[in-house]
Amino acid sequence: MNKHMTRVRFIVLLLVAALYPGAAVAHEGMDLEVDPCVRWVGESAVHFSSYQPQYELKTQYCTDIPKTGETFLVVDLVDPALRNVPVGLQIVKGNGRNEAEAQTVADWRPSRHPAGVISGETTLDEGLYRVIITAEGQKPLRYQYLLRVQMTDYQKLVNSVVVPLLGVLLMAWLGYKLVRSKWLRNRWAGVRS
Repeated sequence: MNKHMTRVRFIVLLLVAALYPGAAVAHEGMDLEVDPCVRWVGESAVHFSSYQPQYELKTQYCTDIPKTGETFLVVDLVDPALRNVPVGLQIVKGNGRNEAEAQTVADWRPSRHPAGVISGETTLDEGLYRVIITAEGQKPLRYQYLLRVQMTDYQKLVNSVVVPLLGVLLMAWLGYKLVRSKWLRNRWAGVRS
């Protein structure tokens, strides 16, 4: 009986830990090593953000941009050494598989950025884009981001629907097992008598 309850408590604890909404870490304040908007090449790192203030004033996007239109792009040069070398940014429509169909949407030529920030504005239509950040110098560096503009992310959709559904099914199964258990029947029999 004690062994069964310990097992049930452990399973419930695992379920709560897996489905607790606070477990999803917000982007802000995230450690650089796990931040999805940071790209590393060796010891050098850059942080990419995009904004669409005409829709959401303070919302920051990384690789999934929900709407088309004017988009502000900001690259933070995390590595101070990158501030002393020419760094450029190019936005190309397409995912990079077919270079013949690639279309350059924006191109900021390499220049020095002592403040450590590259920013600009461009219009993005629906589709896939590559953001290519190049740092010139003795060891040229290249960072890439794949942007999805106004596209359905099926992985997120599956995670937002299937994972909670599996949690509900698991809870229903556990409830069924608990109701059908001899331990609960004996407990109810003891309470009734």
